[in-house]
Amino acid sequence: MKIGLFQMNTQDNKAKNLEDALTAIDKLAAQGADLVVLPEMFHFLGPDEQKPLQAEPIPGPCIDRLQQKAREKKIYLHCGSILEKDGGKIYNASVVFNRRGERVAFYRKIHLFDVEIPGGIVYKESAVVTPGKDIVTFDCDGVTVGLSICYDLRFPELYRRLADKGTSLILIPAAFTLMTGKDHWEPLIRARAIENVCYVAACGQWGFHPPNNQCWGHSMVVNPWGAVIAQARDGETTVLAGLDFDYMRGVREKLPALQHRRRDIFG
Repeated sequence: MKIGLFQMNTQDNKAKNLEDALTAIDKLAAQGADLVVLPEMFHFLGPDEQKPLQAEPIPGPCIDRLQQKAREKKIYLHCGSILEKDGGKIYNASVVFNRRGERVAFYRKIHLFDVEIPGGIVYKESAVVTPGKDIVTFDCDGVTVGLSICYDLRFPELYRRLADKGTSLILIPAAFTLMTGKDHWEPLIRARAIENVCYVAACGQWGFHPPNNQCWGHSMVVNPWGAVIAQARDGETTVLAGLDFDYMRGVREKLPALQHRRRDIFG
């Protein structure tokens, strides 16, 4: 399988963000990507007070365009995430389409980013977003793929549950902050790959976003041994990597940690 990531610098112009994403999808599909992944909030990053106005239903304008693109290019397309409007609630939601443009997965971010970063910067995602509660996988040409979003990365119990569902690849669309990303992004991604003996692909936002936020970028693909096999440079760019699931099975045979779990103690 070939996987393509589009590291974006999303701004508060939804129309331009969508067109940039569609252009990158075309590029990655032309390079042979079977599965293309966009970052968290690919459609809009801007002031909190604007977020409820930018939320969309699913199906809705942005997601419908991506569905058409998946069908046109005959690829699996993970739509990163958008602000989803559902009645009176807003979720941080991911959608995945298969090669026929059929929706095969829908995930709402479980863990919301409510933190105070050193330096006095406060993020409170729960002021706008309602958390999800479902653990989600989908089949991608015979490979079980698990879904998560950004801050979920810090909660290994979610990834262990995904491993229990037979996951061989985990996707992490993200908008990881610069302050946390420079120290925590790569170690956390590699840990999730090592402890679950699977591939992990993390597709991030990069650079400055209004009003005064900055994301770390460094989108990457990590193999089941924990080695980074592809990584984005700084800037808005694409990454393409090949995934070898025979290699993964070999690692699992030689290092059968998943079989050694004490389910009698930990479940």
